[in-house]
Amino acid sequence: MITGKTGVFFMVADPIDQVRTPEIFNKVLPLCGIDAVMVPLQVKPEHLVDTVRSLFRSTTTRGMVLSIPHKTAAAQLVDRCSKGAATANAVNAIRRNKQGELEGDLFDGIGFVKSMDRYSLKYRGKAVLLVGAGGAASAIATALAAAGVSRIAVFDPATRKAQELAFSVEQRYGVKTSIQDDNDPAGFDLVINASPLGLKPTDPLPVPPDRLSSGAQVCDILMKNQPTPLLQAAMSRGNTVLPGFDMLILQTPLFLEYFGVPEAAGLLRRDDSIARDLLFPAELRGMVKLQN
Repeated sequence: MITGKTGVFFMVADPIDQVRTPEIFNKVLPLCGIDAVMVPLQVKPEHLVDTVRSLFRSTTTRGMVLSIPHKTAAAQLVDRCSKGAATANAVNAIRRNKQGELEGDLFDGIGFVKSMDRYSLKYRGKAVLLVGAGGAASAIATALAAAGVSRIAVFDPATRKAQELAFSVEQRYGVKTSIQDDNDPAGFDLVINASPLGLKPTDPLPVPPDRLSSGAQVCDILMKNQPTPLLQAAMSRGNTVLPGFDMLILQTPLFLEYFGVPEAAGLLRRDDSIARDLLFPAELRGMVKLQN
């Protein structure tokens, strides 16, 4: 039951209908006896500043998770953030510390690497094509660079964003990171769609599937419309694929810890079927093959 003492977490995005984090929070928090809920809010970019500042004036606000397209803009609204978030220039979690300051962190990249590890997919020493240069893409680029990929190429029509990301990652991690003039995936071992392409039925494919290398692993982090047209095309060619479900499932304990709810984080780590049964349809789980 929601009362005057109930704590509130917020999920902020635009559009909001593709987000799944509230489902996990609102499932696991009651299981731990925690009097809190997560509320999704659709917020236009021009209203983000006022929304963040207003919500964190309330003492019942316990934290905020951010999704498309707010992660980069939100990094400018916090008083301090982690080194990884600073390198990516993005945050997807905000909390208020004991001094009243807003702190930010970024967990998408860690969740992505954990999702690859779950299925023993290969990334160390591999060449990566990353489509997108927004907050999630930046998180993935920094995490993969830290995890030992050989090189990263970033493709995004917003060339300046791609340039800034490539420069930041190479400077911080020493991994060759460049911008790519087109979305040709030929020659890459790992191809990742970290852009919004695929949310709308009219969207073009992030990369031309007929140019995928035969052994390429293809990932699409979208939580909606899975398997996306890109993954369907890749599967038809025999490529290994990975949807975005596990990336969120495996970073949610990090959110919960960050927001001061370690008991809920521990429960999910011990039994992530709580989240998996909500997010990852059983009929789709066979699309991801455990690698040797």
